[in-house]
Amino acid sequence: MTHAVLDDHLLRDVLAGEVSEQLADVVETHELATTNMYFVRLCKSVVAARGGQLTGRWSIEQRRALARRLVQLPESIQVLPMRRIGFRMAELADAHRLSTLGAEAIAACEQVSGSLCVWEGDDGPGIRAAARAAGVTYVVVAR
Repeated sequence: MTHAVLDDHLLRDVLAGEVSEQLADVVETHELATTNMYFVRLCKSVVAARGGQLTGRWSIEQRRALARRLVQLPESIQVLPMRRIGFRMAELADAHRLSTLGAEAIAACEQVSGSLCVWEGDDGPGIRAAARAAGVTYVVVAR
């Protein structure tokens, strides 16, 4: 089974049990992973939801429930370490003018030969082109 590296929005949906049909297909057919930065961004949103797309509109009860899931992240969801991919991230960021977040996502996918799965609201031409150039499968998931 191949890995699917989930962005922070899709990780949130999986942990909250709010899985679309398309995301359910990904969950059923892949081993799930995320990156350190996606994981931390989601944690930060739960701790201090200031409006944004991740948990800004969620009730305190919903955020607390998600916090419990984040603190006790299921073993079935791997958080990929940056230590092994740091240099590759720098190469990708330089070659494709990517953010650190985008470079980490692509390098993580390369590390596990996985697909990068992003919420449709986070789909962007820069990361899409960099993924294609790196030979990483890029999947846009609707909610």
